[in-house]
This record gives sequence, C-alpha cells and structure tokens, in this order.
Amino acid sequence: MIFPDWPWRHWRKLQGEQAAIRLEQQSLNWHELCVRIDRLASGFARQGVQSGDGVMLRARNQPETLLAWLALLQCGARVLPLNPQLPATQLDALLGQLTLRFALDLESHAAYAGLTSLALSEADGDYAVDWQPQRLASMTLTSGSTGVPKAAVHTGAAHLASAQGVLALISFTAQDDWLLSLPLFHVSGQGILWRWLLAGARITVRQKAPLEQALAGCSHASLVPTQLWRLLNDNVPVSLKAVLLGGAAIPVELTQQARERGIRSWCGYGLTEFASTVCAKEADGKPDVGYALPGREVKIVGEEVWLRAASMASGYWCNGELLPLVNSEGWFATRDRGELNDGRLTIHGRLDNLFFSGGEGIQPEEVERVIARHPQVQQVLVVPVDDAEFGQRPVAVVECAGDVNADALSQWVADKLARFQQPVRWLMMPAALKNGGIKISRRAVQQWVSTLEGNT
Repeated sequence: MIFPDWPWRHWRKLQGEQAAIRLEQQSLNWHELCVRIDRLASGFARQGVQSGDGVMLRARNQPETLLAWLALLQCGARVLPLNPQLPATQLDALLGQLTLRFALDLESHAAYAGLTSLALSEADGDYAVDWQPQRLASMTLTSGSTGVPKAAVHTGAAHLASAQGVLALISFTAQDDWLLSLPLFHVSGQGILWRWLLAGARITVRQKAPLEQALAGCSHASLVPTQLWRLLNDNVPVSLKAVLLGGAAIPVELTQQARERGIRSWCGYGLTEFASTVCAKEADGKPDVGYALPGREVKIVGEEVWLRAASMASGYWCNGELLPLVNSEGWFATRDRGELNDGRLTIHGRLDNLFFSGGEGIQPEEVERVIARHPQVQQVLVVPVDDAEFGQRPVAVVECAGDVNADALSQWVADKLARFQQPVRWLMMPAALKNGGIKISRRAVQQWVSTLEGNT
C-alpha cells in the first residue's frame, strides 16, 4: 500500500471511528489516536524538534512510549530506541558517534551530555511535517554479537516493506489485534508496530502485565518459544489464533500443543538490518526457516547467506554519515551459514559460532535444535570451553520445565548426536542471563560458563 499521508492519518480518513489501539484499560479509535499524536508532536516541535533530528528514546514498552514514537516520527525525527538496561559505559560509547540532538528518557529522566532533554508534554495544534516514506525514520542497534552494536537506519518505506512481506503470509485484518509483546528497542517489536499501521488493524500496549493478562482480547502475538510454553502449560484461556515465534530453536511438541489449542504458529529468520523477518513459514517441524517473503532475495555464497530486500536498512549511522551495508556485488553478507533447497532456507548457525573439537567442526545451533526437541527443555544454548586434549568441548546451558537432571539429558541425546557433539557438561540457565532482551545473549552465556570453568 502507498500511503498518501502518515499511516495513522490515512486510517483516520477511512475509518476514524474504528478502534485502533488499546492502552492499558483505555481504547482509542483512529481519530482519538491522531488527536493524541498531534498534541504530542506539537509539544515536541515547541521544544525544538525538527525534521531530520536524531532523538534518543529510552523507555520500556508502555502507552507513552508508543505515542511518543509516533509523534516524533510525525515531527520528521530519526528515532533511536534504547534498552533501559543498556550499561552506561556502552551507552556513552554509542552516543558519541550517533550525532543525536535530543533525548527523551521515560525511565529515569536522566540528562545526557551534549543532548537536549525532551519532556513528554502536549500542546495545542496538529504539528506534522509532510509524510515522506523515504525519510530516515529509525535507528536500531544490532545485537553486537561480534563487537560494539551498530545503528541500522531504516526509512518508513523499508519498515512498511517488511510488514507487507509478513502479512502476505500471516493474515492480519482490521478486526484483529496484535499485542506489542516485544520491546520497541528491538526490531521485532518495531515489526509489530508497522504491521499494525499497514493493516489498519488494532494493537494492544500493556505495561508490566503478566503475559496471560496482556493477551486478553488479542488475536496475534510475537513470542519466543519459552513464553508460549509457559502460556500453554498454565492452561489459561487465550484468544490467540496466530503466533510468530522467534529467538530460539522451536520444538515440534510446542507447535503441536499450540495447534491443539487452535493457535497457528509461524517461524522465520530475520535480521535488524532487514527490519525484522526475511524468511518465514508455518511451523512444520522441519529445520528450515521457509521461503523468502515477497520483496526479499536470498542466495548462498560459499555457505554464507547473502540477502537483499526492499526492507533493507539504508546503512549504518556513524558520525552523521550512512555507512553502506552491501558488498561490491550489492548484497548484504550475513555471516550466517546456510543452504537453500527448492527455495527453502536452512540456517545452520553463525559462521562466527563454529568451533572445533578434536578436529571436528561443531555448529552450536545444530546441537541446540536437537536438544530443544526434548519435551522438558524450554531453551538451550551450547557454547565451547577450552580443553587441553580436544581444543574445545561443548557445554549446554538449558532452561527446563519440571524435574530433569544432567544424567537424563545426557542419556537422551546419546543416540541423537554424534559423540563429539554431545555436551560434556549440562548447566541450568541462571535467572540473571534471562533478563534484558527477547533472546539470551550467547556472549553473556559464554562469559558465564568461562567464569565457572575458571573456578573449577
């Protein structure tokens, strides 16, 4: 769809009285939503926000965060959402190269050197710059798996292209409601936002509510497998009919259990640089991540996955300039190891994660997919530890439901993994590693395991 105006204003003209958003216990139609956005945008404009300005938005998901985001976009700002749990040392290193003008901190209201603090205040008026889909709209930090995170910059058009591809696979109509179940500082959370805007449907934003309460009245959600496990095992009534899963290996038993409850499960493969999902399919128990969605292209070069798409970021932002993502051939080289079979992509893991044990290559993600099939394993990460004889050996860090011990897990994988792939140690996932994001940091797990090994 080509919007002639800001998407929310477009839907106000077409269906102004139709419900657009649920904020905690308050429901707004498209007309009421636009009034709120207009007043906030006018407030930001009075504080000096202009088109092209970079604005840091440090906040958790809450109604004010989403409204502020839309109002800043309507001012023509380039929004950088930040995880409130980001360490101060890392934050200082990042802000120095992102050439921002303003900071809106809804968590601590802290001041930031070199940035003008914004207040979340409303003003009379309906301030809005022209809708330009090619204007830079967002700056999203990558996972930083190989170093300091980069800020991938997307236009509104790129975000809408991402949404269009996903909604070509998953039905999401004006009568449906997608829970903002993932943080807006992660590209997967932004994906929910733009799918809502593209479809003219409904979105629900609830702060700090238990998942089963937050989902009340919602038809769609984006979840990690552990969240869906807990939801189904608690056997609470849900109105869900579609779930987009990501962030970890997806057990077949989980999607079967969901199907029995009337919930269709979808899985896929996505990157921050591509505004979320690139390939997807309805979960079928097979190891691939599905076909490339409309507007995406995938090819394999020397086992590495290369991509290009309309949803691709315009570049990485650094010191006021856009650094290119693509190589000399015009493709983005992902550093993911994969293969294509009849158009279906299988991801074997990060090329950077591959390690060797006794001369045998171990791709941790392949081992994790096998372990995740155990009915009591909710999530698992496999990391290497140094070994004088073998070079490195695999250690599994797991989160399990119920009472299961290391011996039982070792016996279970004995006929499912090659001897060199079998973990030499099983550790239970500490709570500290499960905080701060939608997926657990492999690097943090590696550091934690290394610390344990150093103390043994």
